[in-house]
Amino acid sequence: MPSPAIPPPLAATTDDAAESVTNAADFIEQNWADWLAMGLRIVFIMVIAFALRSVIRKSLTKLISRMNRGAAAVEGTTLGGLLVNAERRRQRSEAIGSVLRSVASFLILGTAVLMVLAELKIDLAPLLASAGVAGVAIGFGARNLVTDFLSGVFMILEDQYGVGDKIDAGVASGEVIEVGLRVTKLRGDNGEIWYVRNGEIKRIGNLSQGWATAGVDVQVKPTERLSHLREVVQGVADAMAKESPWDERLWGPVEVLGLDEVLLASMTVKVSAKTMPGQQFAVERELRWRIKEAFDAAGIRIIGGLPDAEEAEEAADPSASVAAPSAMANPTSPQALATTPIPAPSAPGNPRITK
Repeated sequence: MPSPAIPPPLAATTDDAAESVTNAADFIEQNWADWLAMGLRIVFIMVIAFALRSVIRKSLTKLISRMNRGAAAVEGTTLGGLLVNAERRRQRSEAIGSVLRSVASFLILGTAVLMVLAELKIDLAPLLASAGVAGVAIGFGARNLVTDFLSGVFMILEDQYGVGDKIDAGVASGEVIEVGLRVTKLRGDNGEIWYVRNGEIKRIGNLSQGWATAGVDVQVKPTERLSHLREVVQGVADAMAKESPWDERLWGPVEVLGLDEVLLASMTVKVSAKTMPGQQFAVERELRWRIKEAFDAAGIRIIGGLPDAEEAEEAADPSASVAAPSAMANPTSPQALATTPIPAPSAPGNPRITK
């Protein structure tokens, strides 16, 4: 029995499919070498990029660890007039290392992606233009974040302040407990924690770098001998400079600067000393304590804000204490006559008759 004939449309479809398969096979056979070379180049680019990124990140990590070990070795010593703080240097180095690692990763991986796109025959001009427009829009919308980040980077690189420093940042003041790329954490005098954005800091007063000044004003009676005052204060300063821990906190001699103010009832002697940063208040309190004890032992009287009753009376009538002695010395003077009591007249009555 003869086989049925294939319909013409079905035969045409089968022929087209066979021709397409043949063409695809020919296309693959002709281009597989190019594709293989392209794939190998892309793999090579990514392998080199990740290997370079890993090497750079490990090198930065080792460098930061070495800096931290060096800071721990000199903890508590003085370098260039600044007290070395290991925690401060550790946070600073970690922040710098984090920035460098991020920048290195962005540059390496970004370059690798662009090279891969170039291997894929993708036109980069429209892509770069779109990325530029998007970057401008994002930068404009997040300009405060970018400002905070850049300000934090420069603050850390310039070492304007660090952990443990007492600073006045304008918007807040206190002790620095953490330095970040976006915000700085401060602990206030009452224990509160301030989160200050780095972009909002327009000025910084670091109270923990260099040295500080301890100043003490002592009010005494104007009748005290200045040479005796200087001798007593100098003895207190010499004894304090030889005792621990004041011998480390004092970075210069305690000096008697002289008279700061002379009034009718008092005079002010100014005493000053150069101290370790942040220790000026403790030195002032100890210096006042020792000066008070030395003045009590020497019989020197310290005057407070208000005079006592005797001083107030003398200030109100300075001539009172001088008029009385002069009147006693000259009974015939007008002051003595004015102060001599006059006897009262006797009562009227019959006169006495004597024989």
